[in-house]
Amino acid sequence: MKICVHGAGAWGTAVAVNAAARHEVALWARDAAQADAMSAARENTRYLPGLALPASLAVRAGDIAQAQAGADLVIVATPMAALREQLIALRGTSAQVAWLCKGVEPALDSTSPTAYGLLAHEIWAQVAPELKAGVLSGPSFAQEVAEGRPTALVAASPHASVRDALVDAFHGPALRVYANDDIVGVEVGGAVKNVLAIATGLCDGLALGLNARAALITRGLAEMTRFGLALGARADTFMGLSGLGDLVLTATGDLSRNRKVGLLLAQGRTLAQAVDSLGHVAEGVYCARTVVQRARGLGIEMPIAEGVVALLDGQVSPRDAVAALTGRDPVPESVQAGSAPRHSS
Repeated sequence: MKICVHGAGAWGTAVAVNAAARHEVALWARDAAQADAMSAARENTRYLPGLALPASLAVRAGDIAQAQAGADLVIVATPMAALREQLIALRGTSAQVAWLCKGVEPALDSTSPTAYGLLAHEIWAQVAPELKAGVLSGPSFAQEVAEGRPTALVAASPHASVRDALVDAFHGPALRVYANDDIVGVEVGGAVKNVLAIATGLCDGLALGLNARAALITRGLAEMTRFGLALGARADTFMGLSGLGDLVLTATGDLSRNRKVGLLLAQGRTLAQAVDSLGHVAEGVYCARTVVQRARGLGIEMPIAEGVVALLDGQVSPRDAVAALTGRDPVPESVQAGSAPRHSS
């Protein structure tokens, strides 16, 4: 296959390195200086230092309209905030298209109380519905994928051709790719797990113990599922790689940027200090408010996510945020996790 990966951050570089072992791959950077530096050093020193780029991987610079010419598959590896622009630029392409970003787009009209930010598939439907497109998601740290460590991902799209292209592009000895047609559930999992990882990082930073972490992950999964079902997802998706799998990884892994935000807030850092220290985008910080806003509009209670928003907005201290969750009135677990979405965690 001829594959174009647009976005030379950690994740874009990782999937480009993986695919270059079997396909003709070009990694396109927005910044020409970055592309030149990567080509000269054969390394992405900013995002994946120490990892040698294979000789077969071409590193280029330019806009996505130029990059996708002649490609069989275009991978958009930008942050969520840039996805709309990228999909507009891809209008009319005959290539299969997939994005890697997980999260929610900021609301285009932040002054309107009914203007919700959109998930990636909703942006696609709005600006370029003619594209054959989907998402590659699941529990994965870029560093480990780039190093060839065992990983399993989900290729989600309503189009079988997109799912097949992603499996053909990336499935191999160390990276397994499973197809799924529930793009709504896969994207909800990818967005909400980032918010929940901030909560578990907070829990760990306050040294509340492994029992507390397990409770947050489990009840967070219930929140994620309720939210997804209300948006039209299937329940079984949340028990798979893009739901439970990605949540466990992001909530417990030391490479998780969102978990690190929670850890730093628990240590007394401000949100600005925590975000600035990362050097990467922590999508949970930017999508937490939209997730909670949309959940309220759907009549869904998400107390863990709401606690994260209150913490990020400086309305509560880290300890008060945890106390608010642990002090909630009890309700039956079977009601919370099942078909009655208005019940709380």
